Order: sequence, then C-alpha cells, then structure tokens
Amino acid sequence: MARPPYSYRDDHAVPAFPDERPIIVFDGHCALCSGWARFVLRHDRGARFRLLPAQTPLGHALYAHYGLDPVDYETNLLIQDGRLFVKSEGTIRMFEGLGLPWSLLAVGRILPLSWRDALYGIMARNRIKWFGRREICYLAEPGQADRFLG
Repeated sequence: MARPPYSYRDDHAVPAFPDERPIIVFDGHCALCSGWARFVLRHDRGARFRLLPAQTPLGHALYAHYGLDPVDYETNLLIQDGRLFVKSEGTIRMFEGLGLPWSLLAVGRILPLSWRDALYGIMARNRIKWFGRREICYLAEPGQADRFLG
C-alpha cells in the first residue's frame, strides 16, 4: 500500500519510535530472516540500520499500518526516510546501505521488478520449509541493544 512518507506518525495504532535511521523489520522466528539480521549486524560497520522483530507490538503495528498481514510475514520491511520498501527493492536497498562489496548487488535491478519480486516470493513462501523456524524470537545480543527497536 503506497502511503506518504512518515504516514505512520499520524497513525494512533503505531507507537512512536525513533526513525532517524533506516529500520529493517524482520520475522524473528524465521531462521533465514534471523540470519539476515545477524548478517546486517556483522556487515553494517556504520551502524546505519536498526532492526525490529516483526513479532513486537511495533513490528505488528507497522505491518498492519501498511496493509500487510501482521502474522504471516511475506516480506521484510525497510523503512527509510519515512518510506516503505518491500520485497526485492527493499532487499537491494538494504544491500546498498551495507556499502561495498554488498552494494554491488544492486545490479539485480537490471531484472524487471516483476521477475525480482517473483523470485523473492518463491523464497518468502518457502523460507520456513527450507531454512527452519526458531522457537524463540531473535532479539538483541549483549552489546547490540542500541541496534534494535521494540
């Protein structure tokens, strides 16, 4: 659902949160998504991104705000400059934010968006079957609390 930048600030169902840095909302029970969160923490040398498990009240509210299923997470969310990016575009922007060499993966934009999102959809639908599910939601480890919201 297309919404104006920072529209969540006017949604009373979305708790206020610091949004001066890009935020990645991920499925904290999905092993692949949690692995992605660990990857971002390891490679985001400038601590640019904040992470937010979708299972938190704020994560749930953001999915609902954007008209996405707040229980069956079909995509990670990237909220950057108050704007929402999902599926392949969100992922490419995350890689760009990590800098070199990861930003080179933006070459994926040569594929039409429909193809990129179709490939993303296959992975998203099968992520639990292929990679597994965590029993406990992935949360900040000691020393990483400032990198997480929620």
